[in-house]
Amino acid sequence: MAVSRRRFVTSVLGGSALAAASTTELLTTLASPASAASPPGDVVGKVTVGYQGWFSAPGDSAPIGGWWHWSRDRFQPPSPANTTIVSWPDMREYTRSYPTAYPNLGNGSPATLFSSYDQQTVDTHFRWMQEYGCDTAALQRFNPTGDEGPTRDAMTLKVRSAAERHNRKFYIMYDVTDWLTMQADIKTDWTTKMSTHTASSAYARQNGKPVVCIWGFGFSESSRPFTPGPCLEVINWFKAQGCYVIGGVPTWWRLGREDSRPGFLDVYHAFNAISPWMVYRTDTLEGLDSYYNNVNIGDMADCAARGIDYLPCVMPGDLAGGHRRHGDFYWRHIYNMVRLGSQGLYVSMFDEYNEGNQIAKTSETQATTPAGANIRALDEDGVACSSDYYLRITADGGRMLRGQLALTAVRPTPPTTGTPPPATGNLAAGRPTSASSQGDGFPSGNAVDANAGSYWESGGGSFPHWWQVDLGASHQVNKLVVRLPAGWGSRTQTITVQGSVDGGSFSTIAGASAFAFDPATGNTVTRTLTTTTTRYVRLSISGNTGWPAAQLAQVEVYASGGTTTDNPPSTPSGLTVTGKTSSSVSLAWTASTDDNGVTGYQVRQGGNVVATVTGTTATVSGLSASTAYTFTVVARDAAGNTSSASSAVTVTTDAAANADLARGRSTSESSHVQSYGSGNVVDGDANSYWESANNAFPQWVQVDLGSARTVGRVVLRLPPSSSWGSRTQTVAVQGSADGGSFGTLSGSAGRTFDPASGNQVTITFGAAQTRYVRITVTGNTGWPAGQLSGLEVYAS
Repeated sequence: MAVSRRRFVTSVLGGSALAAASTTELLTTLASPASAASPPGDVVGKVTVGYQGWFSAPGDSAPIGGWWHWSRDRFQPPSPANTTIVSWPDMREYTRSYPTAYPNLGNGSPATLFSSYDQQTVDTHFRWMQEYGCDTAALQRFNPTGDEGPTRDAMTLKVRSAAERHNRKFYIMYDVTDWLTMQADIKTDWTTKMSTHTASSAYARQNGKPVVCIWGFGFSESSRPFTPGPCLEVINWFKAQGCYVIGGVPTWWRLGREDSRPGFLDVYHAFNAISPWMVYRTDTLEGLDSYYNNVNIGDMADCAARGIDYLPCVMPGDLAGGHRRHGDFYWRHIYNMVRLGSQGLYVSMFDEYNEGNQIAKTSETQATTPAGANIRALDEDGVACSSDYYLRITADGGRMLRGQLALTAVRPTPPTTGTPPPATGNLAAGRPTSASSQGDGFPSGNAVDANAGSYWESGGGSFPHWWQVDLGASHQVNKLVVRLPAGWGSRTQTITVQGSVDGGSFSTIAGASAFAFDPATGNTVTRTLTTTTTRYVRLSISGNTGWPAAQLAQVEVYASGGTTTDNPPSTPSGLTVTGKTSSSVSLAWTASTDDNGVTGYQVRQGGNVVATVTGTTATVSGLSASTAYTFTVVARDAAGNTSSASSAVTVTTDAAANADLARGRSTSESSHVQSYGSGNVVDGDANSYWESANNAFPQWVQVDLGSARTVGRVVLRLPPSSSWGSRTQTVAVQGSADGGSFGTLSGSAGRTFDPASGNQVTITFGAAQTRYVRITVTGNTGWPAGQLSGLEVYAS
């Protein structure tokens, strides 16, 4: 097995010297003219997850045979002494599993694992992607000429099938590690095997072009010894095939140091998009911020100056290494890359149980982890997390990337959902928080994290200020502990304690009183409260003798009698789409039941509430046109308990009025020459164009609108430059519902392109329902081939 790219670790950041070097580079790149980023497609504006799909087990029929990627010796079952994994998957949703030699789980059940070669496994993973807003999967492909090749070939078919079923996208991500014959082999592999999958409606396209990623050019490791010339030749070859090419590049690509070989800058700049590697580069929040300031800002400026899309890697952190901080590490990384203005996000990885940086469902506690095997579960730092927690964070990150969730440094996703955990210990730990304001760098979430030195501080302005925590469900609260950092000087804050079951109407639990913080007693104040059933606890602070703002380092909330006896409502069922427009989706579902009555429902997109209603219908507004959205519904009762989420529905909003229905869509053609592929007609670039084979009329180019649409007008363009002299092309417009049988929308006729009028032709015809629009060219007075730089399709 090849040395994994995941384990390569560079040196830590070089402090002020690095900052100075990065600043110089930043000023240089900012002096260059910037180009607009690509329009939204299947990677730009989207969340992509790296998908290994490389696990197999005896009996799964995989050609590789054995416990591939589960065991060091794949011919022996995985065990504590024979393993390649550091995290344990949550196995509850797999219909087929395979017994291992690990000890039984903590709850006594046998320790079993899945095989990626089972179609149900891949379907389960892609269903999770659909439910949690993972738009696109980058299917990892290593040297296919070895013994892993046949298994990887078959996995591509399984991934394609699952992506088509679950309305997800996928693309091929080549990893060149230890692939010494890469330059020739990768072209053969693409032309004879992988390119056939671009015919799938699920194959990712950007700017109308099939997406390919090449990971590993320029890395300084000996397992990737390539020189710049062959690398540049391979990139340009893929671009000549009409592909949009992403580069999985070293962290230090721009400066040519640390993990990057020098002399590769021309190679990196040849990519359409750049995705620098970040796994194992840091394990602290401070490290993420340092990379943001000293590396990512300069990277982004360099890419913007050259019209390269920036698709940075974000990571949940190594679970085995204790880096995750119950989601804070992952959210900080996502937040930094979104506030940077990144064109998209690449999550590493979806199913990387080998190195502990997976976001797929993972064992929650030692009860579902092999006993005594020293494998960390998601509650490794003492905070209970549901198995889907990192998928829910991903969903919120995608919403923030698309502007559907306000940019926030405070993680909005609670570690657990559904039935609340037992009311023992600090109920506020790791729970969602909010505040009336916050100073820069002092978010409200600091008051419920595990770091006693971090703190929330309100923003400027006069008192009062408030801070609150959502306990996740109603509890009978009777004790409050409030702390400031141990080294701070004495001060007194005047605090009122309030509670609410719905987060809207608050009542007083304890009136305003002085909380005296004294470093001699650990800067800790403990208050016994009148037992009150509440879900939301708010501290309203009207004064502080030590600083002109409210300050809280840790807030702990405890209950007397556990959770309320009120059970959560039943799960809503039958969620369906009843209507949609370009900016809204209407939903309906079957009512839930509850022992004390359902009070309302929340419609959720990912982990975020987008509508709250009392009935069983809702309309979600403010959506983007021609965009896929996934929704679930939960029920609420009077005590604030919430049901489990309903089954998800995914719907694509209608196109905006007068929008170009073809922009960025999938294309095909009868032929093309050199790099003038069909994707150029929908990429929005007036100067790139499709040109067919010469002297071989008729020729055609077509666009797949994704679904049947009512169309009545097409606009055809040639490059507007005056160097493109006037010419007349004989053109017919055809339409098809299935891509096989075409009917005529506008008959063959001469269409004159004149640079004096912008080199464009508009063709109108009777409104028709069609999915595929084909332009057939049978003559051209200016060149012996079909030529188009733009194919735009409109409803009327």
